[in-house]
Amino acid sequence: MTAVLICSHGDVERDLGGTLLWRDGIERQVVTKMEEARMLAVAGRPRLVVVDRDLPWAARFVTALREDASTRGLSIVAVARGDFDAAEVELLECGANAILRLPAGPEWSARLQRLLDVPVRKETRFPVSFQVEAATNGSGPANAQALNLSASGMLIETAAPLGLREEVHLQFGLPVSVETLRVGGQVVRLASASQFGVEFRDVAPEVARRIQGYLATLG
Repeated sequence: MTAVLICSHGDVERDLGGTLLWRDGIERQVVTKMEEARMLAVAGRPRLVVVDRDLPWAARFVTALREDASTRGLSIVAVARGDFDAAEVELLECGANAILRLPAGPEWSARLQRLLDVPVRKETRFPVSFQVEAATNGSGPANAQALNLSASGMLIETAAPLGLREEVHLQFGLPVSVETLRVGGQVVRLASASQFGVEFRDVAPEVARRIQGYLATLG
């Protein structure tokens, strides 16, 4: 059974009942208070946390999940009604993986499935070189340190300024090999002023196999 934690004051079945979150095999826990949400996030280990953008404690809750080692790796999606609101940027900066706008549309299925399937990240450290795709000033590659790695992305630490949704080209060698791997990615999370979550977007099959093989050696 796949556990999903939903934090909202609204009619969640009306809003989300037509999505894959209401399919068989999904165990839904719906809460309206931050204290209960934090307790269930720790004790229930949900595969996905859904947070209503309009909850007054939404940003504080997302921040708390990312600061707690036991919940840091959870997938978090914020749902929003109406037009864009600055609170959505704050939620992304606090650590939400994505914003999905209500009413739910056909694109929700693929995005929710991807969040449910996010693999566990494993701690490891190795140097990374990257270049921002949008850079037009002729600047060369910047340096970073990988802090963790999964088949779908990595957390990097760098002094270079990066913004949400920036496209980057990464180059790195895994500790078990001298070969340089190259992947495309996008910044999807601002973990801190110097740490950025990068989701892989363009990975050759052979590179993917090498990453999977290295992750297997980490246990």
